[in-house]
Amino acid sequence: MLNQTSVTEFLLLGLTDIQELKPFLFVVFLAIYLVNVVGNGAILTVIISDPRLHSPMYFFLGNLSCLDICYSTVTLPKMLGNFLTHKAISFLGCMSQLHFFHFLGSTEAALLTVMAFDRFMAICRPLHYTIIMSHQLCAQLAVTIWAIGFFHALMHTVMTSRLNFCGSNHIHHFFCDVKPLLELACGSTELNQQLLIIVTGAIAMGLFFLTLLSYFYIITHLFLKTRSCSALHKALSTCASHFMVVVLFYAPVVFIYIFSASGSSKDQDWIIAIMYIVVTPALNPLIYI
Repeated sequence: MLNQTSVTEFLLLGLTDIQELKPFLFVVFLAIYLVNVVGNGAILTVIISDPRLHSPMYFFLGNLSCLDICYSTVTLPKMLGNFLTHKAISFLGCMSQLHFFHFLGSTEAALLTVMAFDRFMAICRPLHYTIIMSHQLCAQLAVTIWAIGFFHALMHTVMTSRLNFCGSNHIHHFFCDVKPLLELACGSTELNQQLLIIVTGAIAMGLFFLTLLSYFYIITHLFLKTRSCSALHKALSTCASHFMVVVLFYAPVVFIYIFSASGSSKDQDWIIAIMYIVVTPALNPLIYI
């Protein structure tokens, strides 16, 4: 990547400048991070160790748990360190954080869509489920969505790293993301903004639409063809956890990248970012228990 910037490091201004609040926030976010790592780690361990759980649904759930641990680890340890020590992050470290943040975030969005498709096949095509959702197909789907996430993030990383940062190096955020970095760039950032809104927006909305489409067919199938109330309740309960995770994941993402494009306060962006970086990954294990 061609680096045209004179800035060698950035300063992450973080959530607050009030020194008295920092120890309290450190304890709170550390506790949430530990819940995330322990909860998702436990799910991952159980799925790997129990042969009875080597099914497509649990295979994708294991991928989700792995993503949630990595997703928070990209930003939270650095944020915790910033509560106690210097807030500097190197240019390379900033670009790496940006890359893995978008890599894991877009991969999780695609994974949630695949999980919705898996539920659609299990409920609406039960006789063909084991044939279609083979171990080979599941592995191919997993590799594909991880690859899509990687190259989507690589696009943002390359384009952002090529910008000229010749002024302030103070990032008004607690991690390196495209939007706050564009505010520091000298020269035109129109292409970067278009990529963020059009490409990232199209991917997010496309995956969200496919997820909702799967649930539309599931609900239609259940209410039109299921005569047993117990069978209906069982089928809906298997989807409820995943649908709740989808809502928790997409609601803040849509808000911060679509609605906030028309203008929103930095405090609002921080709160929304905390929701999908800190809170949601920690809640996912509790939802699936």
